[in-house]
Amino acid sequence: MDEVGRGPLVGSVVAVAVILDPNNLIEGLNDSKKMSEKKRLMIFPKIQEKALAWSIGHSSAQEIDQLNILQATMLAMQRAISNLKIKPDLALIDGNQVPKLPMDSIAVIKGDAQVSEISAASILAKVIRDREMKVLDQKYPQFGFIKHKGYPTKFHLSALKEYGIIEEHRKSFKPIQRILNYKVK
Repeated sequence: MDEVGRGPLVGSVVAVAVILDPNNLIEGLNDSKKMSEKKRLMIFPKIQEKALAWSIGHSSAQEIDQLNILQATMLAMQRAISNLKIKPDLALIDGNQVPKLPMDSIAVIKGDAQVSEISAASILAKVIRDREMKVLDQKYPQFGFIKHKGYPTKFHLSALKEYGIIEEHRKSFKPIQRILNYKVK
């Protein structure tokens, strides 16, 4: 399992759980951050087709604000695991923390570059979240979400100062709080 979207100022955090078929290997799996967008998009349907099971879990910007980003990430991971049509005996999770799960789980630091299932999960999560950002970009083109995916770039921060925040912004994040305070004064 892996997640995408902890650092952006907008949108959900997306977690994906994948169970690969050891008899139907997928060529080219790697950490999604080390792959081009073109390569991720090419391998995305192969993972969907060849995996024994895969599922998505989201935590919304509102849940992130209510719980905090770490707890919202853990919730998204719990949702991803619970949505799997095949229940695993063991969950391998990218990073150094694991959510409370109904099975044994192991945190694997840099797992997205070491474990095929985590690599596959990172690719699915990245493509899914990028698609969500594309939808937000179409709805709010002034923010340029398609370019920065919601991260606190100079352009995004400038757009926030000019246009204010939208419902999908994470109001508990410091750059957004600074904008809110700026707008109030």
